[in-house]
Amino acid sequence: MKSSGVILCVSALFIVLIGMFALSTAWATEPINTDSRGLAIEGYDPIAYFTQEKPLKGSKEFTYKWMGATWRFASAEHLDLFKSNPETYAPQYGGY
Repeated sequence: MKSSGVILCVSALFIVLIGMFALSTAWATEPINTDSRGLAIEGYDPIAYFTQEKPLKGSKEFTYKWMGATWRFASAEHLDLFKSNPETYAPQYGGY
């Protein structure tokens, strides 16, 4: 009797841990909010908010696909900065 109770508790704990892992994985891949064209932040350059402290429209010439969205940049330098660490420059909470 005692061993079946231990097995039941261990099984329940295992199921809870698997569920927590599945939820954390789902949250880590939160989709990016896009407009009708699939552009993140409506085509504005996310790096410009950090380097120039103002919004700046991105160019079709400098684009990058990340997290299911198309990101545009004002320059190749901004594109490279984003590619090196997109989590730093992307808006929080998927841009919602």
